[in-house]
Amino acid sequence: MTVLVTGGAGFIGSNFLHHLVNCTNEEIICIDNLTYASDWHNIPDRVLLYTTDIADNHNCDFVFKKHKPSTVFHFAAESHVDNSIKDCSPFIASNINGTVNLLNLSLKYEVEKFIHISTDEVYGSVDDGYFTENSNYNPRNPYSASKAASDHFVMAYHNTYGLPTVITNCSNNYGPRQYHEKMIPKAITNLLSGKKVPIYGDGKQVRDWLYVQDHCEALIEVWFRGRVGQKYNIGGECEIKNIDIVRMILDYMNLKEDMIEYVEDRPGHDRRYSTDITKIRHELKWSPKVSIEEGLEKTINWYEQRI
Repeated sequence: MTVLVTGGAGFIGSNFLHHLVNCTNEEIICIDNLTYASDWHNIPDRVLLYTTDIADNHNCDFVFKKHKPSTVFHFAAESHVDNSIKDCSPFIASNINGTVNLLNLSLKYEVEKFIHISTDEVYGSVDDGYFTENSNYNPRNPYSASKAASDHFVMAYHNTYGLPTVITNCSNNYGPRQYHEKMIPKAITNLLSGKKVPIYGDGKQVRDWLYVQDHCEALIEVWFRGRVGQKYNIGGECEIKNIDIVRMILDYMNLKEDMIEYVEDRPGHDRRYSTDITKIRHELKWSPKVSIEEGLEKTINWYEQRI
């Protein structure tokens, strides 16, 4: 039995690998193209790494043929919204074409469970209420559009070919090993370097924050007990405005608000995300454990040790 993890040198994928090695004795392999946002040092020693693009059919076919994975955890994705606005081509190549390549290989080699890790951003922005697994997709930037397309392909492969798939849509993750282009690590690393923290617009965009270890534990539950053909939202039940997250970081680091710099807002910036986790709580008995205060403290400490 072999577990294949794509994108395991990136943020969420690497945290998941570190959790996974303690949850199973099965062989674990990883496919990662080692882009700018990943680091092979993030991968545990027990994991065998193949450095290739998930859209490369020849190389990925070699990996599937050699190891015949029973389970695939698909994390690999281009994920930074700003980059997708500048050039969406890499997002189409990785998030759409790469996903379809993995789906085809999973069919060919009879994968028993294909778990596709996606985002709540596919639902767009919501003024009131919550995203449920039945919410309509309404992506509002090229990144979320590419992830929405990948979700649709995963579900289509289940419905058309009978591929045993599960889709998870998570809220904003934070924690160790996150590349500094994202808001929380950018704020921390900027402040550690004596630089100001840029805040888009008025900073009142609301996000649901999920500590990455909680996410990893949820994915194990999805692997063991999640129903094939289903979607599960994974959220932190922690809605906070971006500006207030930065203020919390400033308070922890004993710095003042003059370290905040307001900048022009991002085009098509979603105002509010809110993820309903009723389904995964009731079916799989999972809910987040780490508070935002505890999670931020752990995250800041991790970056402080590496600056």
